[in-house]
Amino acid sequence: MAASDRIMLGPLVGAIDQGTSSTRFLVFNAKTAELLSHHQVEIQQKFPKEGWVEQDPKQILQSVYECMERTCEKLSQLGIDISNIKAIGVSNQRETTVVWDKITGEPLYNAIVWLDLRTQSTVERLINRTPGKNKNHLKHKTGLPISTYFSAVKLRWLMDNVDEVRSAVHSGRAMFGTIDSWLIWSLTGAKNGGVHCTDVTNASRTMLFNVHTLDWDPELCQFFDIPMEILPKVRSSSEIYGLIKSGSLTGVPISGCLGDQSAALVGQMCFKDGQAKNTYGTGCFLLYNTGQKPVMSEHGLLTTVAYKLGRDKPACYALEGSVAIAGAVVCWLKDNLGIIESPEEVEKLAASVGTSYGCYFVPAFSGLYAPYWEPSARGIICGLTQFTNRSHIAFAALEAVCFQTRELLDAMNKDSGIPLKQLQVDGGMTNNKLLMQLQADILCIPVVKPSMPETTALGAAMAAGAAEGVRVWSLEPGDLTAVTCERFEPQINPEESEFRYARWKKAVAKSMNWETTEPLNGNGETSIFSSLPLGFYILGSMFMLIGAKYISGLRK
Repeated sequence: MAASDRIMLGPLVGAIDQGTSSTRFLVFNAKTAELLSHHQVEIQQKFPKEGWVEQDPKQILQSVYECMERTCEKLSQLGIDISNIKAIGVSNQRETTVVWDKITGEPLYNAIVWLDLRTQSTVERLINRTPGKNKNHLKHKTGLPISTYFSAVKLRWLMDNVDEVRSAVHSGRAMFGTIDSWLIWSLTGAKNGGVHCTDVTNASRTMLFNVHTLDWDPELCQFFDIPMEILPKVRSSSEIYGLIKSGSLTGVPISGCLGDQSAALVGQMCFKDGQAKNTYGTGCFLLYNTGQKPVMSEHGLLTTVAYKLGRDKPACYALEGSVAIAGAVVCWLKDNLGIIESPEEVEKLAASVGTSYGCYFVPAFSGLYAPYWEPSARGIICGLTQFTNRSHIAFAALEAVCFQTRELLDAMNKDSGIPLKQLQVDGGMTNNKLLMQLQADILCIPVVKPSMPETTALGAAMAAGAAEGVRVWSLEPGDLTAVTCERFEPQINPEESEFRYARWKKAVAKSMNWETTEPLNGNGETSIFSSLPLGFYILGSMFMLIGAKYISGLRK
């Protein structure tokens, strides 16, 4: 590539996209929004006990460095000068909680991932302390129910159960943060002057943040008994936080930070009240822009900060519907059941039958999130017959993702009073055309997918490039790049859609109240004898068996 061609590229902006299952670094042309190069590294998840999900913060950080270096190498091979990268944005899995020692720079425990369920007893204890045992007791400040999902209960568990964390908090050495905070602190110098900060979108997912004052709330911190000194400074989503201190991009400012779902909202350019997007990743997340006023849901949705694109800019808010298991159900089919060898196979397998044949799958592996917030629910597959095969189960798994989105959309339409006319979508699962068609059929509205699927990274890059002191990316409506889209129209009649949806709701009801926190036996497992009728039944069966063997012996 000639030098003149390299100059014509103009300023570039990088984006760190740190998700639940992988880390990526992507570089965009700030003038055209064209994706020039990227690199991806898978992230290992650890499951030390049932319901526990952890990741190694150091592995996450190393994956970020690796992705940045490999992408820079690819750009150089294309003849693109990496000195044109003028800023870097960060998009991250939200709620995932890290505590580290600010003296040594070492994590004090693995990151507890947003999906993790270990805090159920902590949640129950906290709810029992509220007037009327109300899980929505803090919602007027946080926009959130008290749930295992959010960071404050994970941090409370760490302080209660991990000696190293408790000691570091008491001695003033501990730092808390979601993944964005850990990465920005580490990339800007770590123990040698690293910047300890977060942005409003990530802070709004902790339960320690007041969505009205846009800062940490002393009363919330007191409720969870968490010292405010360990919390990062809250900043806007678009400003210079600090400079990269090592590697090929040393000296480049980190100037954008958005939780992944907020980043996707920005990347989809949903800047107007009433615009919405749905992201299909590990989970499923529907965000509806409500403008500059936080709207409190009456139908099981969350109130969250959508973005604040500059220190002096107003915050915009969103209603959010969160589903824990979307793409993760496909991984479960592959890793746990072994009915597919790769995630891409699920589309072909499901398409081979074109129906679930009355089989319904509720993948409540981590309980049910919006709109139910029911941690006792567990996954079920029902409606099985002798005719049911793996293809029907694959189809039911894809339908489950669509039905869960329908539940979110119904709640959102009730809260907003204005039904959505179409749904903008993004995320890895949108490559599955069968899934997108099913989604349009079940929602009875068109589904619109942008041809450039990397909307989460794009949103982080836009925030970074638009920051004061960088200003290489304009967010003015007239300057935003037009996006080409693929459109999926409903192809079944509404009556059939409603029938299938009603059957799904019936299956959801059967998944409820499955798990209880009964007293544990000495092995840390619920005893079967903690259920009196079951205990009598089993003991009775044992005595009958012994009696039968005794009588049989007499006859010999």
